Parts: sequence; structure tokens; C-alpha cells
Amino acid sequence: MVSKKEELVTAAVFVAILISQSEGIIGGREAAPHSRPYMASIQVPEGENMKHECGGFVVADQWVMTAVHCLPNGPNGRKVVLGVHSLSEPEETKQTFDILELYNHPGFNPSNYDNDIALIKLDRPFNSTFAVQEVQFLRAGGTNPDTNAEVDTAGWGSLDNMGSRPDKLKEVVIEVMSAARCRRGDYFGKKFTFNMICAHKICEEPCDQPYKKEDSCDGDSGGPLLYNGTVVGITSNGGKKCGQIKKPGIYTIISHYTEWIDNTMGLEPAATLDQSN
Repeated sequence: MVSKKEELVTAAVFVAILISQSEGIIGGREAAPHSRPYMASIQVPEGENMKHECGGFVVADQWVMTAVHCLPNGPNGRKVVLGVHSLSEPEETKQTFDILELYNHPGFNPSNYDNDIALIKLDRPFNSTFAVQEVQFLRAGGTNPDTNAEVDTAGWGSLDNMGSRPDKLKEVVIEVMSAARCRRGDYFGKKFTFNMICAHKICEEPCDQPYKKEDSCDGDSGGPLLYNGTVVGITSNGGKKCGQIKKPGIYTIISHYTEWIDNTMGLEPAATLDQSN
């Protein structure tokens, strides 16, 4: 005979599965192996192994950009792995680094994730290969994508709100939403600031995928948002559930931080020229 407690547990699991299927399937597809050679996996110690925690992307020969909320209290044994496609397979392309220095933006606000941008200095320059390369990011004076523009992002983040993670890199094309809409009270309200872009995609009928919404999710944080091949944002925050219509993904606008980036990385004035398309 099934106890009342067992009945409640079964019911709770069933409801959770329904919620996940209706609101949390994120969509996207597996990326071609090493087609995004700038991607970084920030990994945290878990017993004797390392576990993917956040994304990042290579911006210079010894520098990776990510989000503050990925490492708010310092490296604490984390490592950065480049040249990754499969998290579990022993790929020869992988290069693993210790974190020599971590620079979290001093204006980061944990209550709304404003100024959610960080720079990691690796313990040595990476080896440039077909699987490990830096990517251009938008600088001050560059043009950020307008409302309804198609942008893309990638990561090893959750596939759904139950927390299941992919082994291989996934990518998704999404659309920029208007800042005015994201500032509405039924979206993010005052938490949405001038330093943020919000984006996701509602797949309209007829849809070529069995998903209604596509979005970045838990574990994608720190990864890049690209527009025409240039990184314009950092995956930062969103709703408590991924893929919700009124809680799209939030991305930090990188071009607002050119001076801080250059000062942190010690770039010469000549390197501050606009690199936008």
C-alpha cells in the first residue's frame, strides 16, 4: 500500500515534469565541434574531479571574460578549460589553466546583477590552435543590436528547469527584446538597467523544433552574446525558470565597459580603437 507521503512525492515530481516541459525546454542545437574556439568552461572542484560551473570567452592571449556572479568570492580552486567541445571526453584540444588573477567589476550589484562583468587572467598565455582563439568584442562607439535583431549564444548550461546539463556545447539563435518592455513591471521593472540587453526567442507556428521558447539557462552564465560575429553581451541573469516569456535572458552590454576593460588588461591607447563591424 502506497503511503500518503509517497503519493505527495510522486505528485510533486509529476507537477515538476509538467512545468519543465511547458516552460523550461530551452531548445537550440549542438554546436559543430570547436566552431566557437573562444568558448571557455570555468570549472569548480567536486571531489577529485572538476565540474562545469560557468562559461566565459577568450578576449586576449591570457584573458577570459565572464560574469561577476560566477566567481563572486574569488577563484577558490576553479580552473579555466579552453578548446572544449565535450566536457567528459579527453579531447586533445583541451588546455587547462589556473586563475592567476580575477578582476570583478567594482560596481557589481548582486541584487539585480548590474555591472555583471569580470576578467580572468590565466596563469599563462594560451596556445593558439584551431580550437582555441580569441574573439572580438564590441567597444565604446560600436553599434549594439536593435530590438528584434538576431543574436546568438552558446554554453554548457541546463537544458531544462530540472537542471539536466549537456555534455557537448550547445548554441542557440535568439532575438533582442525592447528595453522598454524589459523595464515593465511584469518583466524586470527597475532591476533592468541601461547596462543590460534582454533577449530570447519565441518559436512561432509552424515551428521546426518541439520547443516554444529558446533561451540561455543556468550554467550558461558568463558566456558570450554575439551579433554578426562580435561579442556584444555577457550572459548574466533572467527568470527563475529559463525560457519564460516574461523573464527572458539578461546580458551585460560589454561596450559600456571599454575603459574598465582596457585599464584592467593594461592595454595601450592604440588598442582602444573601435573594433566593431
